[in-house]
Amino acid sequence: QGQLVESGGGSVQTGGSLRLSCVASGFTYNSNAMAWFRQTPGKEREAIAGIFTSSGKTAYADAVKGRFTISYENRANAVYLQMNALKPEDTATYYCAAVFGRLVEDPLSAPYNYWGQGTQVTVSS
Repeated sequence: QGQLVESGGGSVQTGGSLRLSCVASGFTYNSNAMAWFRQTPGKEREAIAGIFTSSGKTAYADAVKGRFTISYENRANAVYLQMNALKPEDTATYYCAAVFGRLVEDPLSAPYNYWGQGTQVTVSS
C-alpha cells in the first residue's frame, strides 16, 4: 500500500523560508498530479499549489503566488514546496496529496486519493 511521507515543517519568523518535502513510496507507478494543501483549525483544507507530474505544469492559489514554488522530482517520486517570504497567516498544518488513476484537469481541484499525515508550519511576527 502506497503512502506519502512529509517532512520539513517548523517555526520561522515573518519573512523567513521553509522547504517541505513529500515522498511517495510503495506505489507501482507515478501519480498524475500532486499538490500541497493547508488547514487551520475551524477552516476547510485549501489547495495552495499543484503540479502535473508528467509535464511539470504548476498552479497556485492567489494567497501564495509569487512566494511559494512547487516542484516534482520524478526519480524520487517526491514533491517539494519552497516557501519564501512567509507571513503569520501562512501558519497551518500542511498536507501533501497525490492522485492516481483519475483524470486531472486542474491540479488544485483534482480528486486526490492519497494524503500525507501533515506537517506543522508556524510563522511568528
